[in-house]
Amino acid sequence: MSSVNLMAREVAAKIVFYGPGLSGKTTTLRKVYETVRPAHRGEMMSIATEGDRTLFFDFLPVKVERVGDCSVRLALYTVPGQVFYNATRKLVLQGADGVVFVADSQEEAMDANRESLANLEENLFEHGIRLDRFPLVMQWNKRDLENVLPVDVLRHELNPRGVPDFETAASSGRGVLDTLKTITRLVIKDLRAKRIVPPPRPMPTAPAGLEAQLTQHLNRQTPPPAPPPVMAATGSVAPMIGPTPVPRVAPVVAMPPPRPEPVPVPAAAPPPAGKLLGPTSALAPGDLFDHARAAEAAFAGGDYSTCVTACTDAVRRAMAFAGEGTLAQQAFLLHVHGADLLRLMGLSTQPHLRVDDAAFALYVLMQVFVRLNAIGLPNAG
Repeated sequence: MSSVNLMAREVAAKIVFYGPGLSGKTTTLRKVYETVRPAHRGEMMSIATEGDRTLFFDFLPVKVERVGDCSVRLALYTVPGQVFYNATRKLVLQGADGVVFVADSQEEAMDANRESLANLEENLFEHGIRLDRFPLVMQWNKRDLENVLPVDVLRHELNPRGVPDFETAASSGRGVLDTLKTITRLVIKDLRAKRIVPPPRPMPTAPAGLEAQLTQHLNRQTPPPAPPPVMAATGSVAPMIGPTPVPRVAPVVAMPPPRPEPVPVPAAAPPPAGKLLGPTSALAPGDLFDHARAAEAAFAGGDYSTCVTACTDAVRRAMAFAGEGTLAQQAFLLHVHGADLLRLMGLSTQPHLRVDDAAFALYVLMQVFVRLNAIGLPNAG
């Protein structure tokens, strides 16, 4: 699911919190939500039963600090812990860039921990991913309870690979952010190894410190070049005495030659209307082609508010092809970044918009069109 917006130098990654039922996955996500500054988080969405168990998913877009010269956005998910929701767990796991396994530290939960970990490995394998080559962090949760197993026992039973692990108490938030920071580092490292994250932009080199600057200055042994000889009135070169030229007479300033008259170039004829497609309309399904062209025309004419409005309307219509449900559920099924949708919906309520806002709206619309094309929606005929 990871994607890179090269224009914005922004990387989006998906992290899934996996584990048995009632191990503390949703509580962990809620604690992250409470800790992150409001400006760096989106809306937290969940679907739960009367027993407060996650049936579908929790989704929390979180903007974290920059990596090099790229900012990173995380989409955090949890999966339902119950065994009979394995199809949903498998669906949520699709496109993940890293996993935090939330284990219940209580002794009576060890069998459920083993079963869930084996289920994680099996589901990843069905997506073509080996767990031993995937960013993974173990979270030993509920360490604030009395009847918990020693960490050494948990490591022996559940962490034979020796991946990073943390003792946490999700109800109080202890250790939760340390877990999130570590899985984020592992995900970014993995994305760099896959050449998904762009390398940092080259920075101009500068001497390190005053001593280096002095050394560089003193090592310059070549004398500065002598100034060119001055032309006399007769056009001859003045004789050279030593390193400095001595003119015979006072120098005169040469006048530049007259500029040639510019040759008129006939203006190129404008392209015929309807012949050229913009990138957005080229990706648009037939039912949304006119909406995409309207958005591009508004952008080209500098009407950025109309462009954002047209993009927002087209996105809503495009998401409807995923079936009935909320915008968040449609985004999940189409694998569209929820944080992008939230930002686009926020822009549609702003009175004054800039060119970068309209460009972002077109980017989101193209992203939705690409997802629809990938899964064959809408069906022809």
